[in-house]
Amino acid sequence: MLRRFFMVVFIFPLCVYAQLPTAKEVVGKMKVGCNLGNTLEAICSETAWGGAVTTQRLIDSVKAAGFNAVRIPCAWFCHSDTVSSIIDTVWMNRVKQVVDYCMKDSMYVVLNMHWDKGWLENRINKTNQKEVNSRLQKYWTQIATAFKNYNEHLLFAGTNEPDAKDAAGMDVLLSYHQTFINAVRATGGKNTSRTLIIQGPATDVDHTLQLMNTLPVDKIKDRLAVEVHYYTPYQFCLMNKDEAWGKIFYYWGKNYHSETDTSRNATWGEENAIEEKLELIKRKFTDKGVPVIIGEFAAYKRKLPQGSDQKLHESSVEHFQRYFIKTAVNKGLVPFYWDINMGLFDRTRCVVLDQSILNAIMQGAK
Repeated sequence: MLRRFFMVVFIFPLCVYAQLPTAKEVVGKMKVGCNLGNTLEAICSETAWGGAVTTQRLIDSVKAAGFNAVRIPCAWFCHSDTVSSIIDTVWMNRVKQVVDYCMKDSMYVVLNMHWDKGWLENRINKTNQKEVNSRLQKYWTQIATAFKNYNEHLLFAGTNEPDAKDAAGMDVLLSYHQTFINAVRATGGKNTSRTLIIQGPATDVDHTLQLMNTLPVDKIKDRLAVEVHYYTPYQFCLMNKDEAWGKIFYYWGKNYHSETDTSRNATWGEENAIEEKLELIKRKFTDKGVPVIIGEFAAYKRKLPQGSDQKLHESSVEHFQRYFIKTAVNKGLVPFYWDINMGLFDRTRCVVLDQSILNAIMQGAK
């Protein structure tokens, strides 16, 4: 009887305190991700920015396209009492429903705290530090509690693109990251060992390499990952009109320059830049056991004016996706394509709208 008693005592705690896999193990199983952009982070409605209501069918189509991870940008301030910081129950249940769509398909899910009127992202300063930390602690306590029993397929990301650009801002940002980690861990359950993602300053590769030289403290080893974003060169990836300081690049890549429309060829930020920047991120974090996700990246096709080479432009955009993803994957980084409704997917009909871009993404991922 004594022997049986001791067996119960020792076995029971193992069940209670079973840990989720390490961040390296979890991130290592991700292939390539897709953002549910302009949707749950839209102010202040899921369809406010032209998104469609997310359904299980949509998530099924994202998985069928070849993605095994979904990043869910999410607003919380907009759906809470801004004095008490109590999140609306209906909103919390809706977010859980969308997460559950992904979990049903065995997708990995990154749930974050997005721009959301800039209550955090635009307040990386000493003046607002106390107030932001207080609200951050309250929000993440509620979010983490709601998801405390979810398995390792769910990862939390504390912020989105926190606007820190110098050492002083980095110090404030580290306090936000620490508050996020402490709040999640304190809720118990599987959150004691869940993988948590912290963002580099402005999620900018250069700022992160320069300023992010320490990580916040965690109670458990090997459960933190780092996030950066990549839209370089801006003139090719995101710029939507010419400016006095520079023009939009229509053509990108060594073998994709125009011989006639030469003023629109990229003059910086091409293949060598991708190789160099991602290699430096790899050395700083991945090689030291801290996995990295590239939470957002993309370049988009434009309708070019007459006289430009539309086909060459589209080929260069496809080449960017393919080359960037291939480079990231080869360096052990996990890229998440930024997509919005009527971009890669028609989210109402749940069909792929640009098969050539999808092909480029999946070719890079291989």
